[in-house]
Amino acid sequence: MATQLTAEQVKAMFEKHSNWGRWGKDDQRGALNFITDEKRARAAKLALSGETVSMSLPLATLPAPDNPTPVTHLMVQAGSDALNTPLPYSGDYFAIAPHGLASTHLDALCHVFWQGKMYNGFDASEVGSHGARKCAIDVARNGIVSRGVLLDIPKIKKAEWIEPGDRIMPSDLDAAQKDHRVQVEEGDVLLVRTGRAKRRKVKGGWDPWREGLPGLDASGLPWLHERRIAVLGSDGASDAMPSGYEGVLLPIHVGTLVAMGVHLIDNADFDAASEACARAGRYEFVFVMAPLVLERGTASPVNPLAVL
Repeated sequence: MATQLTAEQVKAMFEKHSNWGRWGKDDQRGALNFITDEKRARAAKLALSGETVSMSLPLATLPAPDNPTPVTHLMVQAGSDALNTPLPYSGDYFAIAPHGLASTHLDALCHVFWQGKMYNGFDASEVGSHGARKCAIDVARNGIVSRGVLLDIPKIKKAEWIEPGDRIMPSDLDAAQKDHRVQVEEGDVLLVRTGRAKRRKVKGGWDPWREGLPGLDASGLPWLHERRIAVLGSDGASDAMPSGYEGVLLPIHVGTLVAMGVHLIDNADFDAASEACARAGRYEFVFVMAPLVLERGTASPVNPLAVL
């Protein structure tokens, strides 16, 4: 679907839909401030059956077209090595580069810059060789618990998935709300399914930088801002790739992380959650997620949970 916006119009939206200063000039939590104690308490009441569903991909330890930096998993000690030791045990070592297009992770607000600034006007120089002094991932150390809303775009298009490069427009989000009988509200964690995980299971991985990814068109930024979402999650990178806007590689990343202060979940797997929601006949649930407490970190691997 062709866009009706120009690159200059997209760039203007970053300022128009900014949350800088909304919670004070020193704020580093951004849209997480929309999740109040009352919001969490109301969300908890959505756990009707108690069924829990993981929305994370397995940590991938092998390279693939969309995973040039797989997780390093080494054994420190195996079972056969431990039999004659005073304390028999097994142990391992993980090393993860969380950003990219393979691991399910939460982007911190210091991850992306626009014109040398991150969220709330903090300078890019606040991120140095020892990590981020502002807007690091540990601002979410107490976890993210709220109402989760899944908008299943392949469902409304009567498809198993939408294809790489396809753009999700605001009208698609409206159609999904109507089909699912749900309205995205302030403080929600909005999860947008493209079916990427299912396509990958059927066809294998592909290089998103060359072949594209389905995702939101930049015209959806006002839609997101008006609803005051707290977190945005995708089974891709939220952005449609390529973006179609010259000079703006990932407009959704810039518009959410930098302008609105909305943390992003990338590379989730919503297939099981989609099936569970369809069985339950509702697309809202308790959303639970806790990033690692990595002070000065720019991201964290995560395992988001839907509790129905």
